[in-house]
Amino acid sequence: MVTAFSMALNPRFGNVDSSYSDDLKAVSGIITRVNPFSLAYGSSLQLLTDYYQLTMAYASWKAKRQETPAVFSLYFRSNPFHGGYTVATGLQPACELMENFRFTGEDIAFLAELKNQAGNALFEKSFLSFLQTSRFRCDLDAVPEGTIVFPHEPIVRVRGPLWQCQWIESALLNIINFQSLVATKASRMVQAAKGAEVIEMGLRRAQGIDGALGAARASFIGGTSATSNLLAARQFGIPLRGTQAHSWVMSFDSELEAFERYAEAFPADCVLLLDTYDTEVGIENAITVGKKLKAQGQDLVGVRLDSGDFAYLSRLARERLDRAGLTRTKTVASNELDEHLIQSLHLQEAQIDVWGVGTKLITAQDQPAMSGVYKLVAIYDGKYWVPKIKISDQPAKISNPGIPRVRRYFNAQGGMEGDLIYDESEKPTLIRQIFDPVMPHRQKLIQKDWTSSELMEPIFSQGQLVYSHPSMNEIREKVKTGMQKLHPGHKRFENPHSYPVGLSPYLSQLKQDLVRKSQGQS
Repeated sequence: MVTAFSMALNPRFGNVDSSYSDDLKAVSGIITRVNPFSLAYGSSLQLLTDYYQLTMAYASWKAKRQETPAVFSLYFRSNPFHGGYTVATGLQPACELMENFRFTGEDIAFLAELKNQAGNALFEKSFLSFLQTSRFRCDLDAVPEGTIVFPHEPIVRVRGPLWQCQWIESALLNIINFQSLVATKASRMVQAAKGAEVIEMGLRRAQGIDGALGAARASFIGGTSATSNLLAARQFGIPLRGTQAHSWVMSFDSELEAFERYAEAFPADCVLLLDTYDTEVGIENAITVGKKLKAQGQDLVGVRLDSGDFAYLSRLARERLDRAGLTRTKTVASNELDEHLIQSLHLQEAQIDVWGVGTKLITAQDQPAMSGVYKLVAIYDGKYWVPKIKISDQPAKISNPGIPRVRRYFNAQGGMEGDLIYDESEKPTLIRQIFDPVMPHRQKLIQKDWTSSELMEPIFSQGQLVYSHPSMNEIREKVKTGMQKLHPGHKRFENPHSYPVGLSPYLSQLKQDLVRKSQGQS
């Protein structure tokens, strides 16, 4: 199985220079044995699901309902970070799992060993045979990665055999929730940086290997320009950036000697870390090295601040660098940064050209989970599609029934005005009003002069991939374009204006009727 994770160590995704072939042959057995992904997950990710998906699949098979067609909708209930938008991310790695929907012999052997409370085999052999011969047969529609999306509208819609729709739920949510969360956080940091470069450097604080790789990918999509993660750079083609650690400076007898030796090694790419001992002294030592580089026809690329008062120290560094003629040397800041601190430092007139962000981006520290859910919205009874609804005492947790599609409307200037959720049986061109999914008394009229486009695209048809994934740079550009079309009021960090997303009159009425029916009302 080739997945977003196994690609990182799969030789076919990178060419090895022939001069190294003999050395690689000598250690190839060792490399294979210590592959961390194989150690953690084995050769298959088919069992990346929750136990109840397995028990429901067996119960459906026992009831001869395994082929019952169903439709599920993946959406989220609120924007992360109390924000006004979300960046949809994670579709490609999720698709890689769908493409490799196979139960291996190892998977089946594990399932065969599971016992019930009486100590007997939990599953019949014929059911395990059914699993082993099964292939993915669902239709899957989704918004492309990099689309700006909002609460309650479907990001992914899956239609197919009930048990398969259920089986992929946990993996879809795992990937899309996390990557959308981090991409949104990255977008907010890039927005706060106001055109200055933002670099992701959170590997050492990431929550495991998956978290580091998935978040590096999502961060780049969200707008960061580079990563410090070597494996992520190899896997996803993200540009690499890095300086040196304090340990480099501490390993020499003096800071100046450490700076000089580093500049000798990287005369065209030298960025120096200033705060190992005393930042102001570090600035002077960096200037000494910068002047030597300039005499050789090179520029000191940058100096990095990793502690202290960034507003004061960055202005001090800029002033002294400029006075020394090192006007092309950039100032880099790193240390527990997020969009709020970056915004504050801008207000304090900090002179920072590059922001290195780590922990608070890679872990989405202020909200480490997203509210994405995956709900059954329709099931086929042999003759008709029957809409389904999940009821809750909390209005925001009541699901939207029907087989959904999403249409986005734009004003004459190209700005985003609102999104319509409608049933696939409807003609969207005839719809002129949308109703809030949670508070139906809130309505919005669709103006006749607005243009519109469909958000979801076909990704799988009958289990076959029919979609060409865009490049990472194309996805980044989609995010950038979407953000330009979004009104500034929706992009505020504090109390953003709520973007209009609404149900068609038919779906709104259907939802209210089903709620009343569930309560025993006519």
